[in-house]
Amino acid sequence: MRPTTLTLACAPYDRVRPLFDGRVRVEGVEIVPVPIPSEQSFPRAVQRAEFDVSELSLSSHLVQLSRGEAEYVALPVFVSRAFRHGAIYLRRDAGIAGPRDLEGRCVGIPEYQMTLGLWVRGILADEHGVQVNAIRHRTAGTNAAGRRERLPLELPAGMDVAPLPEGDTLNAALLRGELDAVFSPTPPDAFAAGDPRVIRMFPDVKAAEIAYHRRTGFHPIMHVVGIRAAVLARDPGLARRLYDGFAEAKRVAAAELEARLRGSTLPMMLPWIVQAWEETRAVLGPDPWTYGVSANRAELEAICRWSEAQHLSRRRLAVAELFAPGLMES
Repeated sequence: MRPTTLTLACAPYDRVRPLFDGRVRVEGVEIVPVPIPSEQSFPRAVQRAEFDVSELSLSSHLVQLSRGEAEYVALPVFVSRAFRHGAIYLRRDAGIAGPRDLEGRCVGIPEYQMTLGLWVRGILADEHGVQVNAIRHRTAGTNAAGRRERLPLELPAGMDVAPLPEGDTLNAALLRGELDAVFSPTPPDAFAAGDPRVIRMFPDVKAAEIAYHRRTGFHPIMHVVGIRAAVLARDPGLARRLYDGFAEAKRVAAAELEARLRGSTLPMMLPWIVQAWEETRAVLGPDPWTYGVSANRAELEAICRWSEAQHLSRRRLAVAELFAPGLMES
């Protein structure tokens, strides 16, 4: 039987490359790799469902799922995870001494609905008691102009979320004093350049993130993988086979990393990478990048709660609704 050809759009992460280069095969499938960064794949997937299988913003997927507009069925394959305490940047002279001082302030973010924002606001609310819906948000690219919300927002009256003027950036607005803080996955150029006017809210980012993980058990899920619903309808068993393929690709990547770290020379220009990997496993466990629902259920429940509380999802989604049937206990 001729295999089904499927386009797979995803950043070329180490945990995905074995699928891209053919070291891991999916039964009955010929994968056509589309190795592109998420900034490119997300709008094309969300707005046009352009790819058969695609990396998806978890927050955007929840929004579309709650609206009955999701053209993808998600797999509990979390190709991107990232702690986010280091993503909160402050203007030094803004008078923000702690998280609660963000209430009522004007904060920049590339997109209100992005998963980073969902996580930062969730952490601020749960861990620090911040009334996050009282924050005023301005959206734009962090360092390059032109970014806009990929999905229309449905916010209640009284919430102040608006784009900066065309051509503006969060970095520039922060330096002009029009923003008090910025939530961003990439640092504002001023911070990256060592400008003393811009600081992080949590100076010891690593310590804050390790402490957060130890309190909650969370390793923040950012992106999932989705299959176009029309493709899955023709082959319902594809969800399980793809999930198994991604899980095997991750296993291969981890084994390859272990082997390279045991070698006589370092695989990359990080002198303490061996110690970093050992410390990561000591904190996060033997599999720091878990897939599947069971091991991540509490985290997924928190994400669903935050999405509704932040007026992104139209209703509180249940974890059982999020993923393809048959994969709930993967």
